[in-house]
Amino acid sequence: MPKVSPELLSILRCPVTGSPLVQEGEELVSTTAGPDGEKVRYAIEDGIPLLLPPELRAAANAAASDQHDGAAKA
Repeated sequence: MPKVSPELLSILRCPVTGSPLVQEGEELVSTTAGPDGEKVRYAIEDGIPLLLPPELRAAANAAASDQHDGAAKA
């Protein structure tokens, strides 16, 4: 499990709530609930926190998938 350094965690904030983040396993979790009443969760990939708000994650994943599909066709 990639561990985010304490120095980085001390400055990171949830882009949705503005609250500090804590690491729980493979995710960073906001310390304050978001608009839906749930704490916001962010993935950590290769040791890098992906701080995209939930509503943008699907669009980012689709865009990344399109880029990979386009590269395969070239």
